[in-house]
Parts: sequence; C-alpha cells; structure tokens
Amino acid sequence: MKIIDVLTEYGTRSLDRTFSYVYFGQKRIEPRFRVKISFNTQLLMGFVLSVRETQRSVKELEEEYGYSFKEIKEEDIIDEEPLVDDNMMELAKEVADYYFAPFIGVMQAMLPISLSPKLSSLKGPKIAYEQWVRLKENDEKGLTDKQIEMLRLIAGYGPILKKECGSVSILKKLIEAGRVEVFRKEKARFVIKPEEREEPHEMSEEQQKAYDTILNSEKDVILLEGVTGSGKTEVYLRLSENILSKGKSVLMLVPEINLTPVMVEYFSRRFGQKVAILHSELTPAERYDEYRRIAKGDASIVVGARSAIFAPLKNIGLIILDEEHVESYKQDNSPYYHAREVAIMRGKREGCKVLLGSATPTLESKARADKGVYGYASMPHRVNQKSLPPTSIIDLSDRQNLTKESEKLSLPLITEIRSRLEKKEQVLLLINRRGYWTGIECPKCGHIFTCPSCGGNLTFHQEDRMLKCHHCGFVEQYPNSCPDCGNHQLRRIGYGTERVVKEIEDLFPEARVARMDSDIGKVSKNVEKILREFHDGKYDVLVGTQMIAKGHDFPDVTLSAVVLADIGLSLPTYRAAERTFQLIAQAVGRSGRSKKDGAAMIQTYNKGHYAIVYGAKQDYKSFYLKEMQQRRMTGYPPYFYLILLEFSSSKEEKAVQASLDFKREIESLDIESFSTLGPITPFFSMNNGKHKRNLLLKFKKREEVEKPLRELIEKFTKLGGIDISVNVDPLDY
Repeated sequence: MKIIDVLTEYGTRSLDRTFSYVYFGQKRIEPRFRVKISFNTQLLMGFVLSVRETQRSVKELEEEYGYSFKEIKEEDIIDEEPLVDDNMMELAKEVADYYFAPFIGVMQAMLPISLSPKLSSLKGPKIAYEQWVRLKENDEKGLTDKQIEMLRLIAGYGPILKKECGSVSILKKLIEAGRVEVFRKEKARFVIKPEEREEPHEMSEEQQKAYDTILNSEKDVILLEGVTGSGKTEVYLRLSENILSKGKSVLMLVPEINLTPVMVEYFSRRFGQKVAILHSELTPAERYDEYRRIAKGDASIVVGARSAIFAPLKNIGLIILDEEHVESYKQDNSPYYHAREVAIMRGKREGCKVLLGSATPTLESKARADKGVYGYASMPHRVNQKSLPPTSIIDLSDRQNLTKESEKLSLPLITEIRSRLEKKEQVLLLINRRGYWTGIECPKCGHIFTCPSCGGNLTFHQEDRMLKCHHCGFVEQYPNSCPDCGNHQLRRIGYGTERVVKEIEDLFPEARVARMDSDIGKVSKNVEKILREFHDGKYDVLVGTQMIAKGHDFPDVTLSAVVLADIGLSLPTYRAAERTFQLIAQAVGRSGRSKKDGAAMIQTYNKGHYAIVYGAKQDYKSFYLKEMQQRRMTGYPPYFYLILLEFSSSKEEKAVQASLDFKREIESLDIESFSTLGPITPFFSMNNGKHKRNLLLKFKKREEVEKPLRELIEKFTKLGGIDISVNVDPLDY
C-alpha cells in the first residue's frame, strides 16, 4: 500500500497543506502527477507531492492519525509523466515562498489549462490528430490504372493527408494490397507564419559596445538602458544568435500581448521555425500545443508575455525582458508574481544571464544598477543618429491655446495635426484612459478634487451632479468654486479615447482614424490587425491608450501627442510621477523614427511638473534624481519594501476588526524600520459578496519581517471567516 500526499486544487491559504490518501493499485503514480480525489464530499483534482510505501493497514493508520483515509483508484490517475521537471518544481516553491502564495496557485499559473491541477483541466483541449497516408511498397503489379494513379501520387508527394488522396474505395484497396498504410500524426493548431529570412544588420558602435558589455559582464542581471529608437531589438537578436550557437535556448519576454507578434516577426526572420510563442491571446488549444512543442525541445526561442516566464524551456542561456518598466509584468491577482523577479530566480537556477531592457527603467532597476547589484549597458542615441523629436508642452490653462473648435484638442495641436495630414504623414494621439471617464479640475491653479477620507480621485456623475469616491463611497455636491483659488470656472477632465476619436472625426472628416485600447483588444486579433494596417498606411491617425506607446516602429508617424498628461499625475499612487514620465517619454519616442522629421506635443494643465518637463525632454537622469528624492522622503521603493495585505470576509465588521487587530499585533513586535499604512477601504470594496480592507506594510529588511508575518498570517487564517491575500511588491496602494 502507498500513502499519497496531495494538495487540493483550492488555492485558499487555509487549504495550503497536503491531505493523505491510500493507493493499492499497480499503475505508476509519482510526485507531480494529477489525481482525482474525493474531498469533503466533492470530486476535486489533487496534485501529488509525495508517495510513501507502508506495510501498515488502513485501520492502523486511521487509529494513529485520528481520521479516515480515502482511496485513490487506478482510474483516478490522470498523468503518465510528471507535469513539471525538478527545476520547475523548485522554481514554483521559490515563487510561492517569496510571494507568500499557496503553492497550488503558483502551479496553476505555470501550466496551460489542459495540464493545470484543476478538475476543469479534464475538459481542456486534447492533442488533435490527423490521418496521413504513406508508401509501404512501391509495386504497381496487379493494380488498376486508378489505383496506380493514387499510388504514384502518394509515392511522389507522400506522406499526404488521407483526405487529400481522393477516392476512399481506391485507397482502401491499396491498403488491403499492402501498398500504403494509414498513420496518425499530431495536428498543429498554431503555426507561426513563415517570414522572409534576413541577415543580421550591421550594428552601430553603441550597439556593439552594449553587446560586448552584456556578454562580458560578470553580473547575473544586466540593465540595458537605451533611448527609444536606439536599436535594442537588434542587440537582443545578436545576443540570441550567440546563445543559440552554444546550443542553448532563449526566453524573450514582452510586456503587452500586442507587442508579441512584432517581436515574433523579428525573431522568425532571423531564426525561422526555432521560435515558439506563448501568451493569453492564443486559444487554449494553441497554447497547449505550443507548450508541449517547447517541452519536447522543438523550439529553442520562446517569445511571450508575462506567463511565458514559466515556459518549459530546457538549457536556457539568456532571459530578456523588453520594456522592463511596464507594469503588466506584474500579475494583478494571486499569486501576484512579477515576471522580472521570477526571471531573476529562474536565471539563477539555470545559470544564465537576465537582461532588462528599457528607455525608462523602473527606479528599482536603475538604483540596483547604480549600486553595482546589476550590470549596466547604455545606448543614449538613436541608431540612425537622428535626434529625438522637438517636443512642445501645451499649457491648457493659457486661453491663447484654446479654441472653440474642440474641447479636447488645443489650437497648436489641431494646427499641427492639420499640417501632418496635408503632408500625407501619420499622427499618433495617446490618452491613458479609455471610454468617457470624467473628473474635476481647476484650470486656473491645477487643483484636482480628491476624497478627504482616502485620497482617491472624485468622479463626476452626470445623473445626480455629485462627486463620488469609488474607493470609500464618500460623496459631495458638485462644487461652485475651487477651494484653493476661488475660481468659479471648473473643468471636467479625464475624457477617454472614444471622445478623442469623435473630436478628430469632427475636425478632420477626411482623415482615416483608428482606435486602440483594451476594449478594442478584447476581440481576438484586433490589435495585431489595426497595428499592421496603421503601419501599412491604411489609417492617418491612431488614437490609443498606453499600449500604442511601447515598442512600435511606425516609419510615417511624424507627430505624436499626449492629449492630457494630467490624468496619470492625479492617480492616488506613489508611482504616479514615474508612470507619467514613462508614458510621455515613450510617446515622444514614437515620432520621427525614420527618414522624415518628427515632432511631439504634450497637453497639460501642470506644465511645470517635473515628470512632464523631464518626460518631454526624455531626460531620464534628471527625473530619476528628482523622483529618488521624493521616494526617500516618503519611504517608498527602492528605499523601502512593500507588502499589501487584503482582508476579506462576508461580514464587513469582521474584515475591519481583523485588519485592525493584525495592525496592532505586528506593530507591537517593534521591528526595526517598519511601519504600516491603513487599514483603508480599497477601490473595489466588495467582491463576490465579501467586504475588503487593505493594510500596507513598509520595511527595509525582509528577513526581519518574513517569519513574524508568516506566523501572524497563519494565526489569523485559523480564526475562520477571514481570508488574507498577500501582494508582495505591490505597484499600487
């Protein structure tokens, strides 16, 4: 008899432990297999962590442990091979440990639907097969003319699909005569379009220097800081070429799904069918096929978004994160992992380098490079030696810049758009909000109306003309004047992409306008289609959210503009200035990348804000120094670490009390350089009938916080009726 210790598919903290079953069968069962289990009268999926032989009887075990042992039967064993290898199993444990996450949740994030340790995986896509015909004996003796015709077809072009052979009855006769045979072959449900192969481009002096620095660096992690248009992609390709020549593989991550096809195209042109792709826009069947193709070793380069960090690549020689600053690398639900940190963990296990590329690195990465924790390479100039486009900051509080033609677009911007359209050049308009969201701001002094209770933005509701906080429920009547300067002419701000598209269509009816935001992106292949059509000149103006500001190369774009830079600044997060700077710098970098000269424009009510001033100049160094001062004073990363705890309960008073009790107990431990913020009501105060409260922990030394935090989380979880979600290194609070 064997004792099988399994985790259940439930990723809750209270069930993050093994449960034991007995097994009497002969069929192979090992750790990392999936098994169907009966758990609390439910049929669930279990994930095997250990298998132990025992000579004792079930009765003896039950007497010793004090509970009954249920049986796993042979037909309950799902897999014939372990789901993951030793290396990936250890990585999953490290991720779970670092992020205080249930282990089963990490495994579920790692694997495609069909292989996930969930009961629903049994309904996931299976391997698809096609029937093919191949030659067995090329002997025409005794065959009819029609049979000879089919035999010669198969001999000349085979193996061929059975459905392409023609007559079923003739094929049957050939099979019976022993001339051909039918066999089953796996069907590829996803095939990367073959690209015309290209030779490596000659690298510039800066590219060559960066390439050499990265290869020769003694550091495991290297930051590559290169302005937009500096040619970072060519460096990635050349480094990949070097790694592949050594018989190793490459993992290439991009932050947005819409950037994946572009990067796949670059790599396919250089490396052909060695490339595989992994991201959430693939169908479950396509993702399953690609995952298995990678696991079998049929691909040596994987290009994908965040979850591709768990691709089952073997013998990795290099992991690259392009646009490492982009926040979509951070998972926004449990296990809340960040692909950058997981890449560093995996790089250590694989003994390979991790390359972080960005024109505007996160402050954390830049600070680590400055301290010598990371290696560092820079590319401060565009590869074609063209200077960055001249950038104008348009002050929307200056009446001279306003026009009756438009509420959203200033006179200078309208004039510039008209000029570009007349020249048959393209325009990129960026606004970091979709839809029609509106807030209230004073155009005279820049005051933004925020909630006095939690600091969140107040949103204007037209139906009852009230200002409301979506964080904590605070409401107030629409104000008659600005509380700072007394101005009575208040302005609604925060309009989205749809309104801007409407303005452009009204102002320039002849212009062909496309919109790109997450609403558009919900429809499969929409993003790729629109980006390609814009690149090919089928649209004159592209209006979009931040997804159009990253990594794209549009040769005919000669004007890029941020329609309203203030929205990002008004968000209640310590990263507001950093996000705004990055957005502006990336947007400016989209213009004038080819032979035509470009320009950029930033519309704002806060023309003197350092994020806007430095972003317009793409002056990362000055912004970095200024923002680091702010972070030091306020006690935020990279000077402090953060962990966000979310307490949820079906009873609001229980969530409130648990968060207050937890705060009191952890503060009583007198941990050095430790503080808490909150608890507060989060933006979404309820979910699935559960009330939520957030508590932020700030500290300098993780090793001093980790043990007491684990003990307290376990203690409060055992109280019952309360769930605690742990978000390590949160990007928002």
